[in-house]
Amino acid sequence: MKALVMESYKELKFKEVPTPSVAGAHDVLVQVKAVAICGSDVHGFDGSTGRRQPPVIMGHEASGEIVAIGSEVRNLHVGQRVTFDSTIFCGTCRYCRTGDVNLCDNRRVLGVSCDEYRQDGAFAEFVLVPDHIVYPLPEGLSFVEAALAEPAAVAAHAFRITPVGLNESMAVVGTGLIGLLLVQILRTSTSGKIIALDTDAKRRESALSFGADVAFDPSDPLLVEKIAKAIGPGGVDRVFEAVGATTPIKTAISIVRKGGSVTLIGNVSPSVELPLQQVVTRQISLLGSCAMAGEYPLVLDLMARKKIDVMPLVSAVAPLSEGHAWFTRLYGREPGLLKVVLEP
Repeated sequence: MKALVMESYKELKFKEVPTPSVAGAHDVLVQVKAVAICGSDVHGFDGSTGRRQPPVIMGHEASGEIVAIGSEVRNLHVGQRVTFDSTIFCGTCRYCRTGDVNLCDNRRVLGVSCDEYRQDGAFAEFVLVPDHIVYPLPEGLSFVEAALAEPAAVAAHAFRITPVGLNESMAVVGTGLIGLLLVQILRTSTSGKIIALDTDAKRRESALSFGADVAFDPSDPLLVEKIAKAIGPGGVDRVFEAVGATTPIKTAISIVRKGGSVTLIGNVSPSVELPLQQVVTRQISLLGSCAMAGEYPLVLDLMARKKIDVMPLVSAVAPLSEGHAWFTRLYGREPGLLKVVLEP
């Protein structure tokens, strides 16, 4: 099969590699129809994360068609249109047994090659995955749309673990892909006012089109006053931070009400400065949100019913053979590029 292989940092080659074969009883071989470039793939492109050590086939946001199954696969069949979780969880550790599969002790992520393990991903014509992470696609949902089920599930998980009350106000700090998906999920699921914060004017406009009530520049010196005018004094009830760096996290903590919560989704930086006194003296709850844990059926249904619309977030659909060029453009932060989907 053909695959996009990162042979060295910043060097992707479209080449022939062995096609994976069904060996285990619960294996599912999927012919990849669409695979999206994740921000974590772009960060791994230069080796800065240490989690994509070459050679490796990256890619974990994908959809396709089943072409072969193991002898014990019961609820899936050849020819079925599917997507799959980015996380391969064991199903037997204490976290898996309680439903926290995203915290699995034996967790492996597709397209990741680190010190602990190597798991080739979906930037290829075929990918092999276990049946327990595979989900059938609803009728009418395209392969390109389904490739974005993974980031939608990430956003949905952050919402699910946050104690949102009826009519509470919410803010999303950082309206990149996850932030914009989260705005749509909040609009579908809650009655409170939604505030979007981003330094990019176009992304603020996108957030408004997806359901945010107001959108502000977090660097605005009148930010707190503008938020108070929008929702009333005291601060925002629930804040979601979707960047993962010191400045936006400080912004999130500065606008949340006393006793409120800040859910941290982004992880661009491995460590950040934290305004500890504000967190402690204002009794703010900090929640870390990791990946997803069972939200795929939910987001696939929302996507099929157009409660989540991912197509406006797709900047380009291109052949997998052009992957290196698109990675280079994303790595260079080309203006206007948000999500690129590749087709083998």
